[in-house]
Amino acid sequence: MPGEISGGFYGKGEMDLGLKDRVAIVGGGSRGLGRACADSLAREGTKLAICGRNPEDLATAAQEIRSSTGVDVLAVPGDLSQLKDIQNLVRQTVENFGRLDVLVANSGGPPEGRAVDTTEETWDCSFQMALSFFIRMGREAVPHMKKQSWGRIVNILASTVYQPIDNLVTSGVTRMGAVAYAKSLADEVGRDNILVNNVAPGFLMTDRMRHIFEIRSQETGQELDSVLQGRASSIPVGRFGRPEELGDLVAFLSSDKNSYTTGTTILVDGGAVRSVM
Repeated sequence: MPGEISGGFYGKGEMDLGLKDRVAIVGGGSRGLGRACADSLAREGTKLAICGRNPEDLATAAQEIRSSTGVDVLAVPGDLSQLKDIQNLVRQTVENFGRLDVLVANSGGPPEGRAVDTTEETWDCSFQMALSFFIRMGREAVPHMKKQSWGRIVNILASTVYQPIDNLVTSGVTRMGAVAYAKSLADEVGRDNILVNNVAPGFLMTDRMRHIFEIRSQETGQELDSVLQGRASSIPVGRFGRPEELGDLVAFLSSDKNSYTTGTTILVDGGAVRSVM
């Protein structure tokens, strides 16, 4: 239900992650995976700056998070495929809260596309949304984290970095670049106590994921429920994931409890990816 924050592991009070009064930016924080990450961080007492393209949706999400958790939430509308909006988000966050501790770099996925016929325009859009975005977010956030010798950066990528998905070549190509960037950044800032990691969600049931399956349904002529059931049955745990299952992992990676994991990419996919590496 809108406004309801479900109780994941970190919502039950079993572990103090040391995130109370930390300051986090969450891109795309008004819905989907970004909202799930914002919810998980807020349950730990983290002050939030959330960004999204729709001011009304963003304001609603901010108020729901405030009401549910009591944390301070700054809503900053913007298009994070644009450098000036990224710079504005970081600037407003630091001006409002006085610091920046955590960056959850999350944006909308690139447009669908196949390897043989994706247009120049679609590739250009994809590079801005799913490669340049991560580079710019990290570059703008790191100087503020270095000031306090503490920071956590978590990039929300996709399981396409391990295994291609039909009609999503744009996702795999651009996000592999983001993996390489994150690894280099982790090497450069580790001694500043800034840890950089990626999470790669698989089949988590968000609006975007449902839209992808609606397209498949139209292309194949199968009923949507049949398409969904067929995919769920192929996942080792037998179901689609819930966004909060990713959000809770992001909260851990963003916290004091994560003190030695950096430069890595963690799948959140119920075992769907068949790679052993």
